[in-house]
Amino acid sequence: MAKQSAAKAAHGKSAAKAAVKKLKITLLRSPIGFNRTQGKTVEGMGLRRIRHSVELPDTPETRGMILKVRHLIEVVE
Repeated sequence: MAKQSAAKAAHGKSAAKAAVKKLKITLLRSPIGFNRTQGKTVEGMGLRRIRHSVELPDTPETRGMILKVRHLIEVVE
């Protein structure tokens, strides 16, 4: 019986993860000439070149990264 409860709980978690909102982030300006940590943040978001877009989950961590480089990127919900 405990295994069934665990299986149902695990199934509920995967359904919750599937419903996570995504943000489309596009690099518009080069991080060259800005603070080095901003370039590392852009790299950490998976952005490689200007006009490159990635989809990231809408989490507090992602929002913090967006806030740090908001002058270099465009965000579409």
